Amino acid sequence: MLDARLRNLIDPALDRMGAGLARAGFSADAVTLAGLSFGLIAAALIAMGQPGWALLPIGASRLADGLDGAVARATRKTDFGGFLDIFSDFVFYGAVPMGFVWADPGANGAAGAFLLASFYTNGASFLGFAILAEKRRMQTSARGVKSLYFTGGLLEGTETIAFFVALCLWPGGFAPLAWGFGALCFVTAVSRVLLARKVFPPET
Repeated sequence: MLDARLRNLIDPALDRMGAGLARAGFSADAVTLAGLSFGLIAAALIAMGQPGWALLPIGASRLADGLDGAVARATRKTDFGGFLDIFSDFVFYGAVPMGFVWADPGANGAAGAFLLASFYTNGASFLGFAILAEKRRMQTSARGVKSLYFTGGLLEGTETIAFFVALCLWPGGFAPLAWGFGALCFVTAVSRVLLARKVFPPET
């Protein structure tokens, strides 16, 4: 819901930083993998009972996630780069909740499973929509220049990162927060299904 507004604010700065990284010889894929590595470090810290410290690699991971596209725009965009970016995002989004489950399986297991199921469902609706949008050659840059068609929704990347930060600041509240956020993820997925039914009507 907030991604499009946020992109307008952060893209100019990201583009300047990305151009600088490109001049220094960094590739977009390398930045993507660095972001994924930071995300996995954050998940490991959470699993070890250090969610407060996990905020640092989470921030670094999301900064890299914004910079890889800026580096690609300053050099050369590739289909594999787009694939690696979305793959890394999905791994990150799954790893952080798993960190909380591993930290306390008894207290967080059921809520974590529900949250991950909601992420899976929401991701399926997102990727399914993107596939059909590509088939119909639809384009949008509302959430930045992407390799895939990004649909909006009640919960997007900005809201998810805010949710992860809240979990790290209040790890004892993982279960109620996960149940609530997971429910909203399912609402987002259903709304995307309804949008797809409207945008992609049966062929006659």
